[in-house]
Amino acid sequence: MNDVLISFDELVSRLKQILLKFGFEENRANRCATLFAKADLDGVRSHGVNRFPLFLEFIEKGYVKPSHSPTLLSKTGMFERWDGNLGPGNLNAHFAMDRAISLSNEFGVGCVTLAQTNHWMRGGNFGWQAVDAGCIGICFTNTKPNMPSWGGSEPVLGNNPLVIGIPRKISPVVLDMAMSQFAYGKMSLFAKKDQDLPYDGGFDQAGNLTKDPKVILENHLALPMGLWKGAGLSLMLDLLVSILSGGNSTHEVDHNGDEYGLSQVFLCFDPVKLDLMDWMEQKTDSILDNLKNSAVFEDQAIRFPGEKVVETRAKNLKNGIPVAESTLSKILKHLE
Repeated sequence: MNDVLISFDELVSRLKQILLKFGFEENRANRCATLFAKADLDGVRSHGVNRFPLFLEFIEKGYVKPSHSPTLLSKTGMFERWDGNLGPGNLNAHFAMDRAISLSNEFGVGCVTLAQTNHWMRGGNFGWQAVDAGCIGICFTNTKPNMPSWGGSEPVLGNNPLVIGIPRKISPVVLDMAMSQFAYGKMSLFAKKDQDLPYDGGFDQAGNLTKDPKVILENHLALPMGLWKGAGLSLMLDLLVSILSGGNSTHEVDHNGDEYGLSQVFLCFDPVKLDLMDWMEQKTDSILDNLKNSAVFEDQAIRFPGEKVVETRAKNLKNGIPVAESTLSKILKHLE
């Protein structure tokens, strides 16, 4: 799978042109394209341009409504519930985190939920959105069933990603993780390269652990990270998003294998409004310094979540963003 290098601005421009052809309004097309491109810019190739063809397919199927935006369902102080109206998932999520930031600026804490939304693509974008606004951000989503319960033999849990972002002057700390040992987008990249996963990532039909991503993708039996702990956390996240939003749970968002109508939660804390600034930076630096100076078994550097993103972003801005030639060619056919 050969890569080509493309500048961030050119990638955004190409994606935007395609989205305009698929019924997006100018500003929404630009923002949606930017969110896709940011994933690849930051090195998260599994959830950026690689997912764009499927995104377009879901528009054609009517699952994603390009012109639909969230509408308010209820509001109580710092808590708001919104209906995503099956609008583009990354645009809905960007809107929801922006609302959570605004509420935290007013109340110190903001909580926004979304029902009937779509896949947010790279969830980390919205953790970075919070830290770029100087806020602590937490967001999580459910997915269609793609993991077994611990001891189970069929997919009944979602790998329900969780994002936590903490602002910091030098380099923010942003965790973006699924409840499966490997995200499905990551496994898809290994499968395209005909490579095994570096660690066991799921089960085959007989219940044996396997590193073969194709087998895992076919069976939708990803290994919960932390084994039974990951399965339990996945269940709790699904309960939270479903209860707080009033939206669909994991077993209700699978439509003959296609995934739409998801539920999500966005939390934000404003350190200024909450009077945390006197110690937040110092505490964060102290914890990270202790982490990075800890002993290791091998001669390698210890990284905290989000640290490599800053380096990758700078490198790709300078040299261009690597995109699989086959994927780029598939996308650009929409401009012919």
